[in-house]
Amino acid sequence: MAKNSDLGNAKTAKKDEFYTQLEDINSEMVHYESQFKGKTILMNCDDPTWSNFWRYFHMEFERLGLKKIIATHYEYGEVPSYKMEYEGGNDEDFEVGLRTELTQNGDFRSPECIELLKEADIVVTNPPFSLFRDFIGILIEYNKDFIIIGNVNALTYKEVFPLVKNEKLWFGASIHSGDRKFYVPDDYPLNASGCGIDDDGRKFIRVKGVRWYTNMDYSARHKDLETTYMYSKKDTLYPELYPQYANYEAINVNKTNEIPMDYDGVMGVPITFFDFYNPDQFEIVGLTSLADTMDKPVMLGQEFVNMYRSQGGTGHFSTNMYGVWYIDNDGKAVKPYGRILIKRKAGN
Repeated sequence: MAKNSDLGNAKTAKKDEFYTQLEDINSEMVHYESQFKGKTILMNCDDPTWSNFWRYFHMEFERLGLKKIIATHYEYGEVPSYKMEYEGGNDEDFEVGLRTELTQNGDFRSPECIELLKEADIVVTNPPFSLFRDFIGILIEYNKDFIIIGNVNALTYKEVFPLVKNEKLWFGASIHSGDRKFYVPDDYPLNASGCGIDDDGRKFIRVKGVRWYTNMDYSARHKDLETTYMYSKKDTLYPELYPQYANYEAINVNKTNEIPMDYDGVMGVPITFFDFYNPDQFEIVGLTSLADTMDKPVMLGQEFVNMYRSQGGTGHFSTNMYGVWYIDNDGKAVKPYGRILIKRKAGN
């Protein structure tokens, strides 16, 4: 009889079983084509029967000059999975490849799959969103190049943001807004907006806030962000913008396209700034939702707390409350949604 934990893990895995669209894969992989030559690609969350990652690399094997592709996928519970390997030949027949049964269930953390990870040069896949922290951790531990899909908010995880700050991970090239369509298993419940069945009878859902994550460089990443806003015009043209935080030496910026081009201090910007982040132009200083990534945050004074209470503010609030706060033009205490703290690099 299956354990309750096994059943729970299987249920979670089933909810995470999204199949990436071929057009989305094409749009991203084109930015790395010169880096694929002679490499072994591992897709360790992909059933080759359904996976468009497998389809793409199988179809483009010769053109990209690949050495080998490998795919494994998770079988629910303790049922053995299999691996599929391909080293060239009939590119158009996607079932061509050496199929070998695994002794375990294909979990990317299993000893068998770790051995395949060691063999690979680059990992390209759509890992389970619920296991994104674990997945990234293993890729970093084994020093692998990767191009994977995750939720935009994953960059705020305490396990992920230090990688962002230290230039070991960044967003991919092709997805910067909107939602994306993913195929799902036949028994997946379609009980949310954006779900449907296509003309071929396949179920799909649309997922918001999807991004590619990678540690492989591409040219568009080094394009400067340009805006028309100037901090020097704050008092005349933009009096409602750029308030100073009450507990941190930085200004608040509500929209990426409002980043002032003449301000050299620290700025708190929305996390969507990362879609336009050029490491040659800006440096990442910290994240307001992770206090230990911030340089010397200041405790809020009791006067600030009293003002917040007088405005009807409730809930837990103390002078060492994490996050950043500012006073708006109406004299109210405001805590903006999570902010990335950035600073312009010298000469930019």
